[in-house]
Amino acid sequence: MADDPHSSKPPEARTPEADAYRTAGVDIDAAARFVEGLGPLARATRRPGVLGGLGGFAAAFDPRAAGFVDPVLVATTDGVGTKLKIAIETGRHDAIGIDLVAMCVNDLVATGAEPLFFLDYFACGRLDRKIADAVVTGIAEGCREAGCALIGGETAEMPGLYASGDYDLAGFAIGAAERGGLLDPATAAAGDAVIGLAASGLHANGFSLVRRIIADSRAGYDDTAPFDRRQTIGDALLAPTAIYVRPVLAAVRAGLVKSIANITGGGLLENLPRALPDSLRCALDAYAWPLPPLYVWLRQLGGLSDRDLARTFNCGIGMTLTTAPGHADALLDLLRVEGVTAWTIGRVIAAEDEAAPGDAEAGAARSGGRVAIAGTERAWRG
Repeated sequence: MADDPHSSKPPEARTPEADAYRTAGVDIDAAARFVEGLGPLARATRRPGVLGGLGGFAAAFDPRAAGFVDPVLVATTDGVGTKLKIAIETGRHDAIGIDLVAMCVNDLVATGAEPLFFLDYFACGRLDRKIADAVVTGIAEGCREAGCALIGGETAEMPGLYASGDYDLAGFAIGAAERGGLLDPATAAAGDAVIGLAASGLHANGFSLVRRIIADSRAGYDDTAPFDRRQTIGDALLAPTAIYVRPVLAAVRAGLVKSIANITGGGLLENLPRALPDSLRCALDAYAWPLPPLYVWLRQLGGLSDRDLARTFNCGIGMTLTTAPGHADALLDLLRVEGVTAWTIGRVIAAEDEAAPGDAEAGAARSGGRVAIAGTERAWRG
């Protein structure tokens, strides 16, 4: 993309060396044409602060032009894991770019920062324009939804490192907050409410386990989903990750949020403590939100315990916001206006306090965890 080494070499500048490189499996001309075609997608994500355009060796952004007075920069990087394998095996690449953006910007907004710009890394054995176009179109769509500019990246052909048809993705997001404006988990206190935001599916975590369950059961991605006859199993698994940037920033700017946990790898049990000081833990109520049928099906098909679910998947909660108990209703109302389904799913308690026992809570307690989920033994049985 903007700093792609191929981007400065026009297709007509063919040399014997370029032909030899193509024979070795790297088509410089095709890569240059691909990068040239990305211009409209990147321009569609442009926002205040972007300096210049695509085509250089690096990209520049001015936080002051984006409206910040004394900004602190915040950076994240992530990928989409083995969810890519399902996209490749099903030939569906249109939404995986949204996942890439979401995994980065949701981590970013969990600090209270506003995403400003995004860069991607696309690596493959041989560049397939149809696949690459679909992936980058999804990246641009995710950037538009997150309100951040797609200002650069890298496209790399590496025959011999990647098998035919395989590719890999990495994303990099940079955001900013005014100095002193980042969220501080230390402000969370016993008695605070935990608000859960509905997930759009599995997001991009736990897919090594999902793929094993599917393989062991001999189910197919093109099979009708037993838990939802309106779609295939592949449709359900590839649902793009929800991007929470706009509603969460609105909540943060309204002064209704103390801390945020993005529920990614490690599920509810591992991520919620990251939004709390060490002296506190969470007591969740499994009856407070519905466990989506996809998770019930995976639990049954894979013989998973409730703790397996809670430590691997988001269990229908893509992000949690910690708020003062008196602000919970106002926060839920704001999220509803922003089009987000959310519930009060629990509360913050002191580490020494007891919580109602539950299957997932018992497993967490044995492992020294700090999240108690009461009622899973009944609420999560479908």
